[in-house]
Amino acid sequence: MSDKDAEHDLSDRRFYRANEEAEFSDAAPQSTPQTQHPAYRLAFRDTDFMLRDELRPVRFQLELLKPEMLLDEAGVGSTLVMYGSARIPSTAEAETLVENASEESKGVAKNLAAKAKYYDEAYKLARMVSEKSIIEDGLRQFVVTTGGGPSIMEAGNKGASDAGAESIGLNIVLPHEQAPNTFVTPYLSFQFHYFALRKMHFLLRAKAVAVFPGGFGTFDEFFELLTLIQTGKMKPMPILLFGKDFWTRVIDFEALADEGTISHADLDLFRWCETADEAWAHIAEFYELSR
Repeated sequence: MSDKDAEHDLSDRRFYRANEEAEFSDAAPQSTPQTQHPAYRLAFRDTDFMLRDELRPVRFQLELLKPEMLLDEAGVGSTLVMYGSARIPSTAEAETLVENASEESKGVAKNLAAKAKYYDEAYKLARMVSEKSIIEDGLRQFVVTTGGGPSIMEAGNKGASDAGAESIGLNIVLPHEQAPNTFVTPYLSFQFHYFALRKMHFLLRAKAVAVFPGGFGTFDEFFELLTLIQTGKMKPMPILLFGKDFWTRVIDFEALADEGTISHADLDLFRWCETADEAWAHIAEFYELSR
């Protein structure tokens, strides 16, 4: 359709799109003190302006919208979220971790190495679910989603990748250098400034969550999920808690219930697991899926 024909097309928009306006701005013929001053920049292209404290609500909205829109475009219907430590080694790395540890840190290294089996189980679960390639209403279901980092997160993305499937990584900007693991699907690799928005995106499409041994970050994500379901802000879903020995040593769930600060029924919000097979069996039972 020619430009002239478009002028008479009822479906043609009257206003130019933002990218077209940006091109017009770039093509401006004159360079003057006025046009070169930051005040003259289009607001949505002015990075310095977008980073001002007063624009925090706008940045919140952008960080909510960008992943949501791109995941919609990617046909992601639901996700299997995997939380867990960034420090647990793979089984291939466990022995080296202990050997290279100083005498003072040898005990900690052995504790981490003993949890290497959960790297394997995270890998197996991600691969197992990805190989099933469940499609419903034209959308991909149980797409593996991790924090995009190393260790348990890497295991999840690697399991999906080895199954020939795409997976999501929700990375966070930190003061120290870090980057997504190499198994995250590039166009599904997102970077967040706000932890709150990152945690929201973990759960917006989640249909099941596998929680492996971890530290403060894993605790934060796990307990927020429990709180959302306990309080009725979120519908129940399978929460697979891997590593009963670890979790019951660091958190006395029964004591919380005995003290009355939670009810004993709240302990049914999650299911203990040790293997990927156990985890998938519970997910399949919950959603009445063939295994």
